[in-house]
Amino acid sequence: MSWNPTLEPQCPEAGSLDDIETLIVPRARDIGGFEVRRALPAPRRQMVGPFIFFDQMGPAEFLTGQGIDVRPHPHIGLGTVTYLYDGEFQHRDSLGTDQMIYPGAVNWMVAGRGVTHSERTSEATRKGQSKLFGIQTWVALPEQAEEREASFEHHAQEALPVLEGEGKQLRLIMGRGWGAEAPVSTFSEMFYADVTMEAGAKLPLPDDHEDRGVYVTQGSVSVAGEVFEAGRMMVFRPGDAITLTAGAQGARLMALGGETLNGPRYIWWNFVASSREKIEAAKVAWAEGDWAHGRFQLPPGDDDEFIPLP
Repeated sequence: MSWNPTLEPQCPEAGSLDDIETLIVPRARDIGGFEVRRALPAPRRQMVGPFIFFDQMGPAEFLTGQGIDVRPHPHIGLGTVTYLYDGEFQHRDSLGTDQMIYPGAVNWMVAGRGVTHSERTSEATRKGQSKLFGIQTWVALPEQAEEREASFEHHAQEALPVLEGEGKQLRLIMGRGWGAEAPVSTFSEMFYADVTMEAGAKLPLPDDHEDRGVYVTQGSVSVAGEVFEAGRMMVFRPGDAITLTAGAQGARLMALGGETLNGPRYIWWNFVASSREKIEAAKVAWAEGDWAHGRFQLPPGDDDEFIPLP
């Protein structure tokens, strides 16, 4: 699919620095030789649209026999989006899903009232050296969808719309934007895109979404002459015409946003909810550990261990 011609060459001006509502510098943490940078939630911004959690994983390199091992753990009230630039890992969940995730594809697990999943480097991948670099996000569900049954979708790279031209390529991962719509199911208005830009290329952001943000993963971009390097998230004021310009080394970024929810969300461990009562109920259910009859089950094929309630 070619770039939407209505966006060029009438590209809006870059705007001013006043258009940036919040600049977020992620918090880096090491989880055993594997660095994670968390941009959301941030002290001044809990969400960008419905996106309530945003982690950059890596880049990391693993020796033979090594990898990631995230044991089975629960979620409620959210959907998880896994998107990789490099590497792969294996997702298993309590719905019976056993799905590999590769660069450019989407794993979209909707927790609803409760789901359990694990994420591990596969045995096949551990037989040699491997890499991992990607983004994990949580999308908070609207209140009316918090109690829905859990679900899982996988969409291969070729299923996602790709817009390219004028020195840039954009893969729309979720939602709608730039005249395209992704096939992934959503519960509120949103957009989420992987964008690669050559030096000097310009990217206008959609102006028909309430909330809009950008996270730079490689290179740099400028807005109104101010340069923002990799590892920065900018959140823009609603309604303003915003255009990003890639720096001398080009840029890769994730563009995200959409409709804001009807109120803030409570976050505790892996749980997101519109009320504290829902969080407390989930804590009790996980602590009980009634995998046969309770609210949570363990993933088939990965049920020998789990992460206990903190």
